[in-house]
Amino acid sequence: MSRIEIDFPSPAIFSTSIQIRITDLNYGAHLGNDTLLSLLHEARMRLLISLGYSEKNIEGIGIIMADVAIMYKSESFYGDNLLIEIAAEDFTRVAFDIFYKVTCNQKLVAIAKTGIVCFNYSDKKVVSVPEVFVKKINDLKSGK
Repeated sequence: MSRIEIDFPSPAIFSTSIQIRITDLNYGAHLGNDTLLSLLHEARMRLLISLGYSEKNIEGIGIIMADVAIMYKSESFYGDNLLIEIAAEDFTRVAFDIFYKVTCNQKLVAIAKTGIVCFNYSDKKVVSVPEVFVKKINDLKSGK
């Protein structure tokens, strides 16, 4: 069976730490796969907030997650502090990818990618990625 392969691009433009709660564990007593996706969502929100945005308002437009891929590499347990690093790449006219590298004590837990599409919720239409947003991301990449 073939496996997906995700390469985390450099540089990371944002990082945040999230501690695993008891409710994040599955029946195997480790971080649940569904919970990891929720933690990635939290990390994405923290990135957007740091830039003055929300998922429903990036320069007046919203975003929708169109797809997701996750490579699980190791287990995490109650109390672990996860470091989630984020990169953004592959900008097109209406979409881009957000990449996540999740580590705990420098051990790789997961690498993930979400495909993000810009969307006008009022008109129910896909719209262009705001240029100001792309500039902010590029500034973070260059260390500005």
